[in-house]
Amino acid sequence: MAVEISARFLAQTRTTLAAAPLRLFIDGKWVDAFSGKTFEVRDPATGLVIAHAAAGEAGDIDAAVAAARRAFDVGPWGSMLPPARRALMLRLADALEASAEELALLDCLDNGMPVNIAHFFAVNVAAEAIRYNAGWIGKINGETPVVSMPNQHVYTLREPVGVVGAILPWNGPLGMIATRVATVLSAGCTIVVKPAELTPLSAIRFAKLAQEVGIPDGVINVVTGFGHTAGQALAEHRGVDKITFTGSTSTGKSIVRAAAGNLKRVSLELGGKSPVIIMPDADIEAAIVGASNGIFWNSGQICVAGSRLYAHEAVFDQVVEGIARRADSLAVGSGLDPANDIGPLISEAQRERVKAYIGSGVADGATIVAGGNVIARDGYFMQPTILTNTRPDMRVVREEIFGPVLCAMRMSNADLDALVSAANDTEYGLSAYVWTRDLSIAHTLARRIKSGSVRINGGVDLDPALPFGGLKQSGWGRENGREGIELYYETKSVSIKL
Repeated sequence: MAVEISARFLAQTRTTLAAAPLRLFIDGKWVDAFSGKTFEVRDPATGLVIAHAAAGEAGDIDAAVAAARRAFDVGPWGSMLPPARRALMLRLADALEASAEELALLDCLDNGMPVNIAHFFAVNVAAEAIRYNAGWIGKINGETPVVSMPNQHVYTLREPVGVVGAILPWNGPLGMIATRVATVLSAGCTIVVKPAELTPLSAIRFAKLAQEVGIPDGVINVVTGFGHTAGQALAEHRGVDKITFTGSTSTGKSIVRAAAGNLKRVSLELGGKSPVIIMPDADIEAAIVGASNGIFWNSGQICVAGSRLYAHEAVFDQVVEGIARRADSLAVGSGLDPANDIGPLISEAQRERVKAYIGSGVADGATIVAGGNVIARDGYFMQPTILTNTRPDMRVVREEIFGPVLCAMRMSNADLDALVSAANDTEYGLSAYVWTRDLSIAHTLARRIKSGSVRINGGVDLDPALPFGGLKQSGWGRENGREGIELYYETKSVSIKL
């Protein structure tokens, strides 16, 4: 069912956003940045400024970390019993769903994603992530190991790591803050969130909802601002016990360097260049739909985008032609129009980056079989693009583009060794997609592809129960599932001589 935003509600939202700059949320209070600075927030579908937000810097991060530290060390959060903490989290999930129309509109205006995706994916996934993680509260326990020394009573404790700094990306604003807050708070930690400067709107609204349902002051703090100021200060801060970051691999490396000062714990969900493998025995029509969605959804601005296609020569032409037809048929435009399938890229800079990658591929010998052009209109729109005659040495094949660009390569035979070698020929290892009816091939590829996730025949993408993360330069640690919440605990050993 299509979601339609009424003209009146849209006008009210725009008026509210433009009325006054968005403020920081620190220790339960809405405050201006110490510097008084603000920055522009633009609608990528029009390029127009729709809001201003406080530009937090190091001093604001200091205040937010101090508030989170008080809430953890002496505030009510650390002493709150599990049932009470769980009840608050479930109330927050209900509040998100009750505000679904507003939250979906904010992500649509801020990120450009179609409002249907923002409503059914971002809001629903956010609420489910909170409920799932709330279910872990009170269930992460220590153990009583059997040791080799006599007359000892020993046990372990699982304790929350403390104050967490979360630096979030712009490609899924609401889903990112909700998932991260859900995990951190369910583990008993407190958090300082630095949302992406390109998409601060839903983070601010999320904090307001958390306050309204009774999350204690200081437990959640939101500091909007830029990566080189607020983000850097948060990563370096010695009062932060752990940093969690989602974004590019290059920025992830900077986060690691910044975190070295107090050797804070670090988890990273970084880039990807995920292979899509289509074998000749696959359900080809299903594979075409899956491969198309995997690269064009959210305009290709997803870390798990299936951007490298390996199709067997027996079906290569059929697959490429099918994906090209879908690419050409996708309606590209403002996410506010429910008839549109794809929204804009996040910014002019991102559009120019994607355009440059396509130009690089063509200069290196690639052939454009669909799209390839900037769409001449207001906003930052790019045609869904397919490149053939691509080679493993090309930049478009090796580097993460983060746009709706598919590099298609023909497999000359069914040699699994060669196929595995091609799929693994990347510095990334986040996700992989396989289409085949042969269970032997499916399980063999699942084991041999070096990737944090392998999805076969349309297997589930992101689910709060399924651990998610990457190998190689796609990150450290896992989000979601038990592994995700355990990232925010430390283990303490206790031994007593009897």
